[in-house]
Amino acid sequence: MELPILTGISRRTLDALMRNPYRTLEIRSARNYIVLESLREGDLVFLTYEALEDVTRGTEGMIARVLKIEKTHQRVLWEESDEREVSVCRVQLRLVGLGKVVEVEESFSGLRVRVREMMPHEMSMG
Repeated sequence: MELPILTGISRRTLDALMRNPYRTLEIRSARNYIVLESLREGDLVFLTYEALEDVTRGTEGMIARVLKIEKTHQRVLWEESDEREVSVCRVQLRLVGLGKVVEVEESFSGLRVRVREMMPHEMSMG
């Protein structure tokens, strides 16, 4: 299956999603935010710990279904910042399964990956 990808997701978050298949993430990364802008409720997405530049054939991660997306803005209180506001996307996900990248493809809306679903005993992530 071909899926959009969210990269650089913390191990703590991925572990929490494994323990409880429903999880709301707060996405601040511009790259991941752009990916979420193209998604709708019910769509599937691939999540991985790896940085975007490190996603290759064999990268492991999780397949999740988007249950809800909420875009918002937060004020930045730091005096050193050149911006006063940051865009945040809260996305509620439901774990569908584990996956491994078999092909990487760049598209206008970001990186898309072809993913093969895996059984838990096949995973080396962790």
